Amino acid sequence: MSMACPCGTGREFSECCQPLLTGTAKAVTAEQLMRARYSAFASGNVDFILASMMPAMRAEQDVDALRAWSANAKWLGLEVARTERGGADDNQGVVEFVASYELDGQPREHRERARFRRRNGLWMYEDGREITNQQPVRRESRVGRNDPCTCGSGKKYKNCCAA
Repeated sequence: MSMACPCGTGREFSECCQPLLTGTAKAVTAEQLMRARYSAFASGNVDFILASMMPAMRAEQDVDALRAWSANAKWLGLEVARTERGGADDNQGVVEFVASYELDGQPREHRERARFRRRNGLWMYEDGREITNQQPVRRESRVGRNDPCTCGSGKKYKNCCAA
């Protein structure tokens, strides 16, 4: 039975992140490693998460806390917001992402600007900075004072509903 990869590419897990998690393939780009790391969290593969970190970063980890987070969270999806470098011919790159999950019944998001670097030819997670205090993004368009009123009266907004 096939299943979609947790990383959100729309590809099957067996053809996307699973080969990286099992070691039969290596990440070609920093984003590919980021996606595999998310899939590792979603599938409880903490060994891959640790192995894909630079040694200095790995030494700082609370492995029990990583295992608990991975196991207790319901992983809902990954959105890669942007990348800088990190291609097949680069030696370093940045991936900004949002990992959505649910913990203790509460929806949560982990936003991070993650840095990756090649070490001995392999992409590795170097470190990351959590992105906090995001300004809310207004999704609807704003009505200008001199635009027609949204109520359909035919008057300018400033002389109608804005008054």
